[in-house]
Amino acid sequence: MKTQRPVLTLLCASLLTAFAAQAIAQTSTTTTTTTTTTTEETRLATRYATFAGSESNAEALVTALRNGSAATLDTTTTTTVTNPDGTTSTSTTTIPTTIQPATGKMGWGNVNIALALAQDELKQMGITQPTADQINAVLNGGTVTLADGTTQTMQGVLALRAGGEGWGQISKTLGFKLGDVVSASNNGHSQAGAEHGNKPEVASAHPDKVERPDHPARPDHPDRPQRPDRPDRPDHAGRPGG
Repeated sequence: MKTQRPVLTLLCASLLTAFAAQAIAQTSTTTTTTTTTTTEETRLATRYATFAGSESNAEALVTALRNGSAATLDTTTTTTVTNPDGTTSTSTTTIPTTIQPATGKMGWGNVNIALALAQDELKQMGITQPTADQINAVLNGGTVTLADGTTQTMQGVLALRAGGEGWGQISKTLGFKLGDVVSASNNGHSQAGAEHGNKPEVASAHPDKVERPDHPARPDHPDRPQRPDRPDRPDHAGRPGG
């Protein structure tokens, strides 16, 4: 009995060490995944903070597109009124707007493309600081009122995507080149110049593959000339005296 105790002690110690190592490994993996997700979300939220109206609005919008869930964006308006005594009074009003993406869950690359196209489409119309209602219209479709009082019907970037169109096709429909839009967004800029430059569309993190042009049809081979018929052989002359 005395000789078995050291063996049992070593066995228990080995099992405890193995369990501890496994727990540490699982904790490290979870921490790495969470950090990566948070970093990407923060990066996109910072990139589109001006477009969304605030950092918190951008975070809510990015999360909504990523998870396919609803987002509530706040639009703050400030009104200044001149009082009878000549002083001015300022009042601030916050209007919440709920946006439900027309698409389901999307990867980070697709989220970036969707927001970049929405931002550029509104900027092309002269809207650089859109309201939550305007953001909803450019993403899901709807009507936008311009500065001159006219209205513009938007097809909706996400609505087109949900309808089965690829990013390249959507970009072309809106008057942009996908490669230029993605490149500008990755550099922290907006690409609102429609159809300029002759650069081919380039791939983003998750854009649709550019379709290859159809190969030209091969020309038909000319028909071979028919061989002339062989002349009939003359009949053999009869033998003399026959």
